[in-house]
Amino acid sequence: MKQSTRTVYNHTRRCLLEFFGSEKPLKEITPGDADDWRLNLISQELAENTVRRRCGIAKQFLTAAKRRGLVNENPFEDLKSAIQANASRFYFVNRSETEKVIEACPDAEWRLLFALSRYGGLRCPSEHLLLRWSDINWEQGRMLVRSPKTEHHPGGESRMVPIFPELKPFLDECFELAESGTEYVITRYRDKNVNLRTQLQRIIRRAGLEVWPKLFQNLRSTRQTELEEQFPSHVVCSWIGNTQAVAIKHYLQVTEDHFAKAVQNPVQQAHETGRNDSQDNSATLEQTSVLQGHASDCGYVQKCLVGDTGLEPVTSRM
Repeated sequence: MKQSTRTVYNHTRRCLLEFFGSEKPLKEITPGDADDWRLNLISQELAENTVRRRCGIAKQFLTAAKRRGLVNENPFEDLKSAIQANASRFYFVNRSETEKVIEACPDAEWRLLFALSRYGGLRCPSEHLLLRWSDINWEQGRMLVRSPKTEHHPGGESRMVPIFPELKPFLDECFELAESGTEYVITRYRDKNVNLRTQLQRIIRRAGLEVWPKLFQNLRSTRQTELEEQFPSHVVCSWIGNTQAVAIKHYLQVTEDHFAKAVQNPVQQAHETGRNDSQDNSATLEQTSVLQGHASDCGYVQKCLVGDTGLEPVTSRM
């Protein structure tokens, strides 16, 4: 699971203090100092995206300081901070693996936590923990998902997500077990000290599987890749809560299924097309013979039924 925003902020703050010292005036930090700080992060053998994420947060710190008149310029402005896609860390969690993990979950809430990520495409833990029973519209088969990550975008504070058939049994199970008056869907794992990532790693191993990278991110990625096979991309992005550009860069995967279909479909299609063409040609021949049987009658109609006056009714001349 990706580190929470608060955790990343704290790590970045600590890194800045360790490098510059608590007595360093903000106005004395130069772009060259910022470059040296970034090199120091790289020397710690942090992942490239971790370095970029911390640079991005450092930019935010100094932008806030600039808006308050504490500094004239942001020395971190030119540091690379855009998160890069890393296809080597993609992992498609297939249905067989999904079922094994769900069977290994310790209780109904953990099964739902996993299903909300794998079948609902929710961000864990933020969107799971904000889900209320009042957000579930059983009659219309959809649920309101609140998203802290995108709430700063217009209309991004929440989205409607279908209660997919694969997800519904796990919602039903927890609803039946919930005590009367319970507000939140997930109640047992709301403590800030609960590390869902570590627990999911244990569950995956208990299921007899290898732990895949980017645990919860790849569950969302898997679901979006599946849904894109069935629904228009803009619809899926609305449900998942991202943009098509982000989906292409960070979510959509090329799976073994795609390769299998690419190899098999042309042969099957040629076979089906040949058979259908044969059937269509046979039907055409039958229809043609029937029409040809009446062709002589058409000649009779042309010769005998149409007189000198043509088809229009005879009228007196003015």
